[in-house]
This record gives sequence, structure tokens and C-alpha cells, in this order.
Amino acid sequence: MLSVGLTGGIGAGKSEVSRLLTSYGAVLIDADRIAREVVEPGTPGLAAIVETFGPGVLGADGALDRPKLGSIVFADAERLAALNAIVHPLVRARSHELEEAAAPDAVVVHDVPLLTENGLAPLYDLVIVVDATAETQLKRLVQGRGMTDSEARARMAAQATREERRAIADLVIDNDGPLSALEPQVRAVWDELEERAARR
Repeated sequence: MLSVGLTGGIGAGKSEVSRLLTSYGAVLIDADRIAREVVEPGTPGLAAIVETFGPGVLGADGALDRPKLGSIVFADAERLAALNAIVHPLVRARSHELEEAAAPDAVVVHDVPLLTENGLAPLYDLVIVVDATAETQLKRLVQGRGMTDSEARARMAAQATREERRAIADLVIDNDGPLSALEPQVRAVWDELEERAARR
């Protein structure tokens, strides 16, 4: 099994790279999806969040109000650290379970937005960084996700810098251009991953 960490700044296009790698045969473990699962109503994760942040972070349906929680933590580094201390161990445990269930010859891609920030690179056989300029990220967040300029900049500022991400990368995928330029790069990366997996 080859264990791969995949990361990139918000708006860099990591989700599209994940989608392409999955279409080629990768087993995808999506940290964001797991992070949502571990705080669903009735979970210990959600109970811990309510205990830490108060019942105001719940919606009328009893589920986590993500925008409300986001408005609290993305403006306050200490509050963000408190949230991460609850969620990250739960995500790691579930990710490990899923990896253990994969086939012995699988290429397992861990899609981890905060891989750089949390010093997780040593956990993987190699790390792929999806890279885009800050200008491109900002444009995608404002135009594609409907964020305000200030919201987008706050989200970007809460993450590692582009240089910090590139420093831990074994492979870099440049996603500053159109989608048509992305697929050939991802295909080449997939070929390399399959070769590395076969040599293990």
C-alpha cells in the first residue's frame, strides 16, 4: 500500500485533483468529509464542541451550524486551536480505520486540507501539494464560492503559506490555469504513484 497525503490551500483546486485521482483508481480518504461525520448529532465530537463553544453553535435541528462556528474560530487562533483539539484526533482515528480496510496494493490518498499546518507530512509515504497563487485562490473563493473578499482573505490567512506547503511537497501540481491543463498533470502523477506502489 502507498499512503499519500494530498493538500493545498483553500481554492487551490484540491477537490478536483482528488476527484481525478479517484477516477484513476485511488482509494480516497477525505478528511473534510470525516470531520463532518465525527460531529454529526449524537456523536461525542458534537457534544465536546457544544461543551467548549456553547449551544449557540447548534442550528434549530440540533446539528452543528458550521457558518456560526466558522465565524467564531476563523477570527480567533485560540478558539481554532480548541476546535482542532476536539476534531483532529477523531478524524485521525477514523482515517486510520479506513486505510486499514484498503487493499494491500492500493494507492490510498488522504485529502487533508491542514496537513502542513498540523505537521502531518511524516505520516505519509509522500505528499502532493496542489498549488495556486493567492490571486487565483482569492478569485475562485469570491467568484466560485460566493465569499466576500474579507472572508476569503481570512480563510487564506488562517492556513499555511504557499511557501510552507511547497516546502513539504514531494510532488507539486500547478493548478493556476484552466481545468484542461490540470488533468494531464494529475494523470502523470497517478502513473508515478502506481509505479511507486508496485515497487513496495
